[in-house]
Amino acid sequence: MTLKEKINDDLKAAMKSGDKLRLETIRSIRALILEFEKSGKDKTLTAEDEINLVTSAAKKRKDSIEQYRNANREDLASKEEAELAILQEYLPKQLNEEEVIKEVKKLADEIGAVTKQDFPKLMPLAIKTLKGKADGKIIKESVDKVLS
Repeated sequence: MTLKEKINDDLKAAMKSGDKLRLETIRSIRALILEFEKSGKDKTLTAEDEINLVTSAAKKRKDSIEQYRNANREDLASKEEAELAILQEYLPKQLNEEEVIKEVKKLADEIGAVTKQDFPKLMPLAIKTLKGKADGKIIKESVDKVLS
């Protein structure tokens, strides 16, 4: 089942249940998919594109949460957190920091990266391998730790 099909099924279920927050969040994902399809790029939506769209939406929610907390708007931050939790249902399981470091060490061993000078070789490989499974900031910190 593709993300688009899952979104449509979940949209119907949210309408029936009357869960307004879930409905609103799923509609936002659906809008991203429709926008991508109508962008005129003449390409079909791949699994990687789906992950990129949802990851982007989740990152926006995380940034909003941080800004709302800085402005002491806990009511808005909690709404964004609820939306983020719904978005994460559509993403692959997120790796924790220890798992990311373990994966980065494995990649470093494969390509022989040991010093800070190997950062330009290891970082793109780590991003490509762990995309959608971990936050880019955590990946960068892990690469720094492994190479130090």
